[in-house]
Amino acid sequence: MTILIEKPELVSQSDCQIHVDESKELVLDGGFPVPKSLSGEGFLAPEVNSFGNSFRDYNAESERQKSVEEFYKQQHVNQTYDFVQKMREEYSKLNRMEMSIWECCELLNEVVDDSDPDLDEPQIQHLLQSAEAIRKDYPNEDWLHLTALIHDLGKVLLLPKFGGLPQWAVVGDTFPLGCAFDEANIHHRYFKENPDYNNPSYNTKNGIYWDGCGLDNVTISWGHDDYMYLVAKENGTTLPSAGLFIIRYHSLYPLHKEEAYMQFLNDEDKENLKWLRIFNKYDLYSKSKVAVDVEKVKPYYLSLIEKYFPAKLKW
Repeated sequence: MTILIEKPELVSQSDCQIHVDESKELVLDGGFPVPKSLSGEGFLAPEVNSFGNSFRDYNAESERQKSVEEFYKQQHVNQTYDFVQKMREEYSKLNRMEMSIWECCELLNEVVDDSDPDLDEPQIQHLLQSAEAIRKDYPNEDWLHLTALIHDLGKVLLLPKFGGLPQWAVVGDTFPLGCAFDEANIHHRYFKENPDYNNPSYNTKNGIYWDGCGLDNVTISWGHDDYMYLVAKENGTTLPSAGLFIIRYHSLYPLHKEEAYMQFLNDEDKENLKWLRIFNKYDLYSKSKVAVDVEKVKPYYLSLIEKYFPAKLKW
């Protein structure tokens, strides 16, 4: 089935860095409030996260920030080109278990992301907060609502039944391998201890790739993004290509936030990037300590799951 979606205008990163009038607030169906634009034109980003710091501030002094930095040190040292190839080969078998999308959502109650400096709540709340915020601003793009709901489901890789992978192999910002580590990557200095750092085949700007090769041909560090992409694609989802692109690359902040590695994008990537940048605003800034009423919104999301996915998926 082919799903046609309207192409959005490209949203620059500077356009996304806007502030909130805290007196204006929109309460969603599940009881989750998001800032409301004075002009009525959509979601506005708050200034601070639930810890009182700027979003994605990796230098703020706190115990959580220290643990986040240690996480990135481990990730940057251990994520190599060969490691990713082994992980993709192993997890593309999809032989861990069979379950529905909603059952996987419920599993995320057991997961907290150690790489995230903005939230320490169970992941299912983040999924619903993102999805509900997008639903209000893009009511006709139901594929985007569902994409927001499922974008982090790959974090089940942290659970024992999925191999109990370490946090550095599941979460955090992703980055290309097989080429030089761009300085746009956070905590870039730790890449110097990565075995690929001094590999002459990998340490040039393009490495083993070429301009316009397409992100499909670029090896990205292994984690929940790529795993959920594999699950969705191999189980025959009918989500549009923009939805799969968002799932696969939403953690690729060096590209969609800092515009590093842009030389690898082909024309389809450039179109899908427009939707990813729209999605990212909701993924990042909707994180809150205010919980969504899960049972109230569940019927709507179950209807979307039925529309775009089989009843049971192989994971």
